[in-house]
Amino acid sequence: MPSDIRIKICGLSTADTLSAAVAAGARYVGFVFFAKSPRNVDMSSAALLAGTVPAGVCKVALTVNADDATLDQLVERVPLDMLQLHGSESPDRVAAIRSRFGLPVMKAVGVADEGDLPALLEYQKVADQLLVDAKPPKGAELPGGNGLAFDWRLIAGRRWAVPWMLAGGLTADNVAEAIALTGAHQIDVSSGVEARPGVKDARMIRSFVEAASS
Repeated sequence: MPSDIRIKICGLSTADTLSAAVAAGARYVGFVFFAKSPRNVDMSSAALLAGTVPAGVCKVALTVNADDATLDQLVERVPLDMLQLHGSESPDRVAAIRSRFGLPVMKAVGVADEGDLPALLEYQKVADQLLVDAKPPKGAELPGGNGLAFDWRLIAGRRWAVPWMLAGGLTADNVAEAIALTGAHQIDVSSGVEARPGVKDARMIRSFVEAASS
């Protein structure tokens, strides 16, 4: 297993769990700006939280089909290092956001079967990073954070032109297997370190980071 695993703890909303993520060694911390999510944070709270993140830890804003006005406000009010686009944004939209805001952009792509893989080839042309996530079930309100995994063998040995991150149903119990099967060097977790939806657990965060890094 690679020893240089970079971990993103997404959906943080409290000072205590943010501190726990940083102390555990997370290289990315994610804030969710999507009203339907139990992890949603308002911009004022996110600004306060982001202001405590030390240099060297990437502050990521997860948005879903956000318009320019919303993104303008977000970038102005919250000190961010990266935008994560987790909706149905087209490659053209990804390119436009990257150009307009001057921040690195990570595009999430949902995977359920081989038919979903070509999209990764398109988005790698316009995004700075890819997030390879489990495709949400039909009718799901959330585009991610559903605690579902996909068949990791679908991407075993595959690489793209930009850095990529594995997400979807990861926990301390299965992350080592996921890394071994996919060769991922970057890992994203949200629901897998929660005591209940939207409520992160400092102990679970530490356990996850230890399991992914060992």
